[in-house]
Amino acid sequence: MIHAENLEKYFKKTVKQPGIAGSVKSIFRPKTELVKAVDGISFHVDKGEILGFIGPNGAGKSTVIKMLTGILSPTGGSCIINGQNPQKNRKRYVKEIGVVFGQRTQLWWDLPLTETYTVLKEIYEIDDERYKKQMQFLDDVLELAPFIKSPVRTLSLGQRMRADIAASLLHNPRVLFLDEPTIGLDVVVKDNIRKAITCINQEEDTTVILTTHDLDDISTLCKRIVMIDHGKKVYDGSLYSLKQKYGQMRELVFEAADKSALDTLHYEAAFADRGLEEGDLSVKTEGTMFTVDFNTDKIPVEHILNYTLGQTHIKDMNLKDADIEEIIRRLYKGDTEERGRAHE
Repeated sequence: MIHAENLEKYFKKTVKQPGIAGSVKSIFRPKTELVKAVDGISFHVDKGEILGFIGPNGAGKSTVIKMLTGILSPTGGSCIINGQNPQKNRKRYVKEIGVVFGQRTQLWWDLPLTETYTVLKEIYEIDDERYKKQMQFLDDVLELAPFIKSPVRTLSLGQRMRADIAASLLHNPRVLFLDEPTIGLDVVVKDNIRKAITCINQEEDTTVILTTHDLDDISTLCKRIVMIDHGKKVYDGSLYSLKQKYGQMRELVFEAADKSALDTLHYEAAFADRGLEEGDLSVKTEGTMFTVDFNTDKIPVEHILNYTLGQTHIKDMNLKDADIEEIIRRLYKGDTEERGRAHE
């Protein structure tokens, strides 16, 4: 469905020289340099797959998405979506994709939502029967009825996001690009949006590319992720494999019988002979509550438990796997260290 091969994108950046003279010179004889925003990224997405496309700010995610949607042309490489070239077959291509940007809207601000959809119906040349059927499906999934006659400017953020997703799906696209679809939403609305995306994917077999900083979106919706950093792909695989490779961290949370445990529990000293590195062991305390994060490659679970239970009386205890945020942080850390060694 989606084939991106060695995508590259350069941007020209004006370099301003210091001082007033430099400012004047930059007006008449500007000095520019090329900045590589995307560096040889390749990946493929099957029909009906939900792909999480993630990375830190400035990693190049938005640039890649803009090339895939046809907004930008790649400097090098190519992308083909459902047999279409986004840049060459622009008019035909946009009829096969839907795009939602969390911070922007494609809705007409002062029109009632129902009239906005009527305008989009004409733009996409949707016949009456197909439009009626699709609107019924979108209302069932996204619960549009309570606010569909309201002007867009009166909608809450959660309502507007549901309305934007519906607008992007009105023409039943083969591919849906979602850029931060849950940003700024409360927990309940986020959960509803995720359920709607899952339903749309399953019912319509819609291929979805999701970019987000909300890692709950990733763990709920995506089985596979592509991660990029500094314009390069650093991971492409299943969420399960990522957890297996970088998920050695576990978290032990327990409540001690009293504050005297502070005087008896000394994890760093107890495991000082394990060759611990930064991030392998950390302890946080709040009253009688303890949180111990530890790397099971260095300290097995049973050793942590045996030491804790042997040192103090425990009222309650919970052992958890590392969450996705911790796993991704460790992946980024490892990739940064590898790049640093490569430059040495």
